[in-house]
Amino acid sequence: MAATTPLSPHKFLQSPLTAGVVGCPFRPIIMRAHPLPDVSLAHVLVANAHSARALNQTGPLELIESGLLKDIQDLGYVVDFQRADELSTSITSINEPDPDIGNLKKPRLVSKVTKELAERVYYHASKGQLAVTLGGDHSLAMGTVSGSFKAHPEACLIWIDAHADINTPLTTPSGNLHGCPVSFLMGLPGTDIPEFDWIKPVLQKERLVYIGLRDIDAGERKILKDYNIKAFSMYHVDRYGIGQVMEMALAHVNPDNDRPIHLSFDVDALDPTVAPSTGTAVRGGLTFREGHFICERVAETGCLVALDIMEINPSLGEASSVTQTVDVGRSLVRSSLGETLL
Repeated sequence: MAATTPLSPHKFLQSPLTAGVVGCPFRPIIMRAHPLPDVSLAHVLVANAHSARALNQTGPLELIESGLLKDIQDLGYVVDFQRADELSTSITSINEPDPDIGNLKKPRLVSKVTKELAERVYYHASKGQLAVTLGGDHSLAMGTVSGSFKAHPEACLIWIDAHADINTPLTTPSGNLHGCPVSFLMGLPGTDIPEFDWIKPVLQKERLVYIGLRDIDAGERKILKDYNIKAFSMYHVDRYGIGQVMEMALAHVNPDNDRPIHLSFDVDALDPTVAPSTGTAVRGGLTFREGHFICERVAETGCLVALDIMEINPSLGEASSVTQTVDVGRSLVRSSLGETLL
């Protein structure tokens, strides 16, 4: 049985240790790999979640109902799940006009939802809580990173994903904003769109590192090279091993171990045999242990201030696949919050 008490001191969290949990089952578009329902909704989970289930089986809902909050409490954290209905005010009618901007899909909806999410994450992070966001589409990182970096301006970002998500409005082939959040956070050319003017360029390239990449668009590859952004693909994981990759990643973004860390983990970084119920699955991904080692190593730093677990989609796959993916999501959270094997 894993140890259930965080062993590493927390450098940036206040006592008593508190996890501010936000659930945002937001999917504004059709994913690349599998057709999904077009659910134009941002909804924070509440204790009575029957209405959310009627609209769509959501990843955050499944995580909560499977026992995630108790998992977090068992690790010694107070769970702040109060005011959990606030983001429900950001529900946008599916009948509200939201024409494309260029080829960007549902830009006003994505902007509205992510802006309110940024405020919610900032509420938790500014109180010295560990902000834990359960998604949902990875476009939500526009909000989560904006909120955590507002509270911790010196923070760095570790992005775990099969995809770079750094297309700009000028390079995106699909127009899906889940492929663009990093470019907006960096303020790259083409992101100066009035509807997103609330997003500040909080992310410096020196404070960003990718792990797990294996499905990168041509425009993204050029951006990574032109800006000399540190990225570890699955080739690097295979060549060096996940232990050495993590040491190199941390040495890049947090060389003195004195910066807050935001860990944004898209479960499609894991191999589909590990996490099958996700919308953009790509074979050849991280193993179960590689994914968990990343979280364990970040927890060891004592610097984690924000965690995203994104793209668990219970509408995809058989019941056993959904259960498997939800269980993996829960264990990733636990490992990030300090659970150890001994």
